[in-house]
Order: sequence, then C-alpha cells, then structure tokens
Amino acid sequence: MAAYIIADVTVTDPEQMAKYREWSTKAMQEHGAEVLVRGGEFDVLEGPWTPSRIVLLKFTDRAAAKAFYNSQTYQHAKSLREQAGIMRMVVVDGI
Repeated sequence: MAAYIIADVTVTDPEQMAKYREWSTKAMQEHGAEVLVRGGEFDVLEGPWTPSRIVLLKFTDRAAAKAFYNSQTYQHAKSLREQAGIMRMVVVDGI
C-alpha cells in the first residue's frame, strides 16, 4: 500500500533552506520518492490552517517512507534545516 509524507514548511532562512532542499532531494532520489507537490500555489478551502509551503511525497509503502526519513542523507538534510525554518511532517498510508 502506498504511503505519503505530507509536510507543511515555514521558511525563515531561504539560503539555508536551499541547502536543505539540495540534500533532501538527494534523499528522495535515493529512496524512490515520487514528488507530487513541492511548493506551488494553493487556496485554503476550510478551517484555520494557513500553511506556507506544502510538500507531498509518495512512497511504495510506509517502510519506504520511514527509510527515507531515517536515512543518513535525509538526517544530514534535516540538520541543515534546523535554523532555516519550521517543519511539520506526517506519514500517512494510502488506500
């Protein structure tokens, strides 16, 4: 069953976030992530949620999504992002 990582990102340091994106892209490629959404315009249809930037990644299953997240490459990316913004991220099973 496919699994998805959904991230809501608030960028506070664009230059540092660019370094994060470089390494997170490497991790996505290493783990076969299909990038469905990475930024882009959106409209809030209901509720108080006001995201800044949405990312949606598709993986073959939850184990693959967690392998991506726990990988050495992504953990390096994550360390670069620590002072660059606020990340809210979940993994969810598809149907």
